[in-house]
Amino acid sequence: MGGVGHGTLSLDSFSASAAALVKRWKEIEVDDSLPDWTWKPCCKTGGPSELEGYLALEGVYRDCGGSQEQIQENGNSDGADIVACDTWVQSSSYNVHVYDFHVVYSYSYKVPMLYFQAYRSDGQLLTLDEIKQDLPSDSLKVLSESKWTFITREEHPYLCRPWFTLHPCATSDWMKLLLEEGKVAYEEQSLRYLPAWLSVVGQAVGLKIPLELHCRS
Repeated sequence: MGGVGHGTLSLDSFSASAAALVKRWKEIEVDDSLPDWTWKPCCKTGGPSELEGYLALEGVYRDCGGSQEQIQENGNSDGADIVACDTWVQSSSYNVHVYDFHVVYSYSYKVPMLYFQAYRSDGQLLTLDEIKQDLPSDSLKVLSESKWTFITREEHPYLCRPWFTLHPCATSDWMKLLLEEGKVAYEEQSLRYLPAWLSVVGQAVGLKIPLELHCRS
């Protein structure tokens, strides 16, 4: 199996890390408002390949009423457990926006890329300006101050439709630093790559990744 080098990831390491993430996500107690990450097998080359495909977190609902606080459980109102940047909720009301997130392997950059799409409950796609209005202030700050998090729109490599994506130009640089600073053993870097990567890119789109995802099972 190919490993991690210079902050990049081989296709087989991406597949292994994706499988580990899906498994770990099911083991930890994730907020009920978030669905499960799933692996979508899909082949671009015309031949069968268990490695090809992408990670998907689909049907994530966000209240677009302007609230920037996480919904509290058990009537707790002391605010101690409120996470201001985590405003994702599931709801059947009209006043919601629905988000789909896909993590796709980039053959050009040899790193994962985050693709995302958002739409109203009636299926109408949101514009980038509307998406930015949904984002908490912390996410907007990340987008405005971090040179690597600029959003572009390009064709989804498997669905062949325009999706928004975070440009991966500097991903390998900051992932190399992140893995080195975390003192992750080389043999574990492949499996831990995607959780570490998601903890950073999630900040740019307001998607909170549980800390337990990084812990050993």
